[in-house]
Amino acid sequence: MSIQTLLQAKRRSADEVAATVKSGDRLDYGFALGEPDLFDAALAARKHDLGNVTIRGALSLRPRQVIEQDPQQQHFINENWHFSGYNRRKCEQGLVSYVPFNFGEGPAIYRRHLGVDLLVMKTSPMDRHGFFNFGASNTYTRAICDVAKRIVVETCVAMPVCYGVENMVHISEIDAVIEGANDPLPELPAALITDLDRQVADYIVREIGDGVCLQIGIGGMPNAVCSAIAQSKLHDLGIHTEMFVDGMVDLVEAGKVSGRRKQSHPGKIVFTFAVGNKRSYDFIDGNEICLSLPVDQTNLPHKIAENPNVVSINNCMQIDLSGQVASESTGHRQVSGTGGQLQFVRGAFMSDGGKSFMCLSSRYMKGVNPASRIVCGLEPGTVVTTPRTDVMYVVTEYGIANLKGKSVSERARALIALAHPDERDALYEVARKEGMLGRRFL
Repeated sequence: MSIQTLLQAKRRSADEVAATVKSGDRLDYGFALGEPDLFDAALAARKHDLGNVTIRGALSLRPRQVIEQDPQQQHFINENWHFSGYNRRKCEQGLVSYVPFNFGEGPAIYRRHLGVDLLVMKTSPMDRHGFFNFGASNTYTRAICDVAKRIVVETCVAMPVCYGVENMVHISEIDAVIEGANDPLPELPAALITDLDRQVADYIVREIGDGVCLQIGIGGMPNAVCSAIAQSKLHDLGIHTEMFVDGMVDLVEAGKVSGRRKQSHPGKIVFTFAVGNKRSYDFIDGNEICLSLPVDQTNLPHKIAENPNVVSINNCMQIDLSGQVASESTGHRQVSGTGGQLQFVRGAFMSDGGKSFMCLSSRYMKGVNPASRIVCGLEPGTVVTTPRTDVMYVVTEYGIANLKGKSVSERARALIALAHPDERDALYEVARKEGMLGRRFL
């Protein structure tokens, strides 16, 4: 049977696919740009026929109708691997539960521990060889395909087609194809770069040299780092990251990225997913220098460390005076997720000549009052994303400190020096009372 004949035989409407879902089923929506829209609405419309249907997604970039149409959670159980702003708000309403994990372990978690009755995900339309490309959402998607009892794709002509590994599914594996609405992909507004961000970026750029291999997170500070590198004299940079961010396009166009010094996939920009603006989506679409890999190939520390001089740059929300980093929650309030931060911190340290940087502003606004991000101890319930034993460089607008090899008392003094000047006396006094500074400071 030809692939076109197979395609025609497997075409279904979203309503037809939703009609096959049974109470108690375990569904997966894929990751970020890969989450379906037409099927989501069709399934929500069937809510009164269903109960205890578990739906697992990640980084939702549009409202999910299975959440919006079931405000008492009487029919659907919603779980999420990594929170967007939308997921965070729904969690605060008791409608979404966070699933803790290290991002790079995703494929193994699915293959070893999770059952999936139905996977419905957004892909590019079928190519002439019968394949549907995962586009900007490789991550652990192939692993879900391997364990799912049924696979359905919702096609989207706007989804970029990305070259890579484990980045597609064949029509012969698929149970149904929903022709999508073909709406433009969701975009993330670029975080504004402040003078504070530029100060932090300047400290980081001084610590990196030609030929480093970059992993850059999302947000104003990482954007500022990209901007600073683009304007610097650095050259021959490589990129091996989890998230392809908008600033990476700037680095390429500035002639800073060659990838020649990488040992793993030299000459290629390696990533596992992308979320950003249309310019980024257009850049990775059919681009030979971009390589989309499953997340266990991008994020496991031994894979990261195959490249020398890895530089990992990430934001965090708080750090205590012993060096514990909180990047995903405030108290019991889940803000985002563990993601790949810890794995890249460890991979960078394993890399020959590698460095990792934790970026944060010295203060933030807590209501109408400023509060320090550098604290004596984390609030009860706050998750430690990166243990103090793993933290290397910490950077605020007031400086940079390398915590590797430092005692608790040395760390406390170094971090107090990075705090806002108006917070330092109070931090010093609490640290002294708690015995963190050593006897000679009593």
